[in-house]
Amino acid sequence: MSASISSKTFDFLKKLNKNNNREWFNENKNLYTESQGNVIAFLDDLIKEMSGFDEELAKIDSKKALFRIYRDTRFSKDKIPYKTNFGASLGMGKGNQKGGYYLHLEPGKSFLAGGIYMPESAVLKQVRKEISLYGNDFLTILNQKDFKKHFPELDQDDKLKKVPQGFEKEDPMAEYLKLKNFIVLYHLKDEEVLDKNAIKNLSKIFKLMKPFNDFLNTPFL
Repeated sequence: MSASISSKTFDFLKKLNKNNNREWFNENKNLYTESQGNVIAFLDDLIKEMSGFDEELAKIDSKKALFRIYRDTRFSKDKIPYKTNFGASLGMGKGNQKGGYYLHLEPGKSFLAGGIYMPESAVLKQVRKEISLYGNDFLTILNQKDFKKHFPELDQDDKLKKVPQGFEKEDPMAEYLKLKNFIVLYHLKDEEVLDKNAIKNLSKIFKLMKPFNDFLNTPFL
């Protein structure tokens, strides 16, 4: 039977949110270690399941995919030392696979994501070129029934006000060319995360992102 996220893992994150300091964390390190192990076991099984539709994922080490819980506070005004979530990048931004998947586990704020997040300028330009040249193919993916149902629109954060240099103002794909991220999000309820069938259920949602990622990765293959 597939691993599942334990309610104890969410309990730990809730407690950490209320006691986000080094003293409490060190006194309760066992809770963190247990929760981290639970998430890694979950990722192991999720990666195996997702490898059925995206074989590139089979190369991923779940321990390396999981982000550190320790925040980098060197250049931040917010000196809270720990993240209150578990996040894992599944192929996003790795090598030629610029587009990938992301899992965010946090009580009341969990979500799945896919695509390319904050690409460097050279990558961003290549993706914009692909969208401009093959706009109809891109729109076919975005308007596919199940895709549209789960991901009504692309992330609009940091969107430009004008069409970027190098592209025609009248480009039919102008609104997409203004994007600086190419990301889709699916928000999860806590019960969806804690469901014993979460591996299969989440994998089905991630699978819907595959054609989107394939399109974004095409210029880099």
